[in-house]
Amino acid sequence: MTVTGSLYSRLAKPALFRLEAERAHDVTLRAATMVGARAMGRHMVRAAMDTGASRSAPTASAGVTVLGLRFENRLGLAAGMDKNGVAIPTWSALGFGHVEVGTVTAIAQGGNPAPRMFRLRDSGALINRMGFNNHGAQTLADQLRAHRAAGLIDIPIGVSIGKSKATPVEHACDDYLTSLLAVRDVADYVAINVSSPNTPGLRSLQDAEPLRELLSAVVGAADATPVLVKLAPDLTESAIDEALQVATDAGISGVIASNTTLSRGGLDPRDRGSADENGGLSGRPLTLRSREMVARICAVSDFPVIGVGGIMSCGDALAMLEAGASLVQVYTGLVYGGPSLIHDIRQL
Repeated sequence: MTVTGSLYSRLAKPALFRLEAERAHDVTLRAATMVGARAMGRHMVRAAMDTGASRSAPTASAGVTVLGLRFENRLGLAAGMDKNGVAIPTWSALGFGHVEVGTVTAIAQGGNPAPRMFRLRDSGALINRMGFNNHGAQTLADQLRAHRAAGLIDIPIGVSIGKSKATPVEHACDDYLTSLLAVRDVADYVAINVSSPNTPGLRSLQDAEPLRELLSAVVGAADATPVLVKLAPDLTESAIDEALQVATDAGISGVIASNTTLSRGGLDPRDRGSADENGGLSGRPLTLRSREMVARICAVSDFPVIGVGGIMSCGDALAMLEAGASLVQVYTGLVYGGPSLIHDIRQL
């Protein structure tokens, strides 16, 4: 365990876990943002050097090339931790090889009423029904542009976009296009989130025809930016196969598997009280299902896959890579494991 990891397990984690889950998330993000803001202050003088900077330049260091991008290591921070892209310099300094910010929407929104995030400690899990709380796609684009102008982005940045709650599902395509046009020039890739369980009607966009319309429109407007689609772990094998065929026809660049689940299987009996909360479940109960989903996608398609869901240890990350994933991402594993998890996985 690293010194940072030891400090997290002995000091930070016990303190954070005494707070309500969303409050702990906010405290963590605020601290990470403050560190990043100090870095931005030291580097603002570089803004005049490259004010036209957009996507991350490939690096010459050892790593892996996926989606035409160079990743220094295979580990990324999953969407949901830093929705508005405020702490990217800190995530990079901690050792992540990429960060996926968002999910953002065309219309800024506050999300669902609190409480909306719950720990299931004995299961190593979280339930959330956040509801895409974010400052809007344009605000995120401005944030990323400022980071890039200051020379503070040195890893690939993905942007996850979703449907605004106020937008009827039949107008979802236009809503996604608004977000895409805002972020495409400052994102290294764009992830189409049609799999969150916390926005009414969103998962219906995984059905063949609405998915075909959406993906075709987004890919057509994405310019040179790779577009990935993020699928739910609750899809059947036949539904996965159908979605993959639609994605192939639309020219999608890759797949992210998976999102949170509505299933409550695999929970420790001591967490049954919290299991009644509505929302998507993440963490250890999702480990096997996410890995099986990645293996299925890799068996029937040639898409590069980002594997996410239930990666709680270096062994979980290795198993996900062995299942066929090109890259992996963590969120709940970081909550429970802290910085030492980053150190271990980035060596793979």
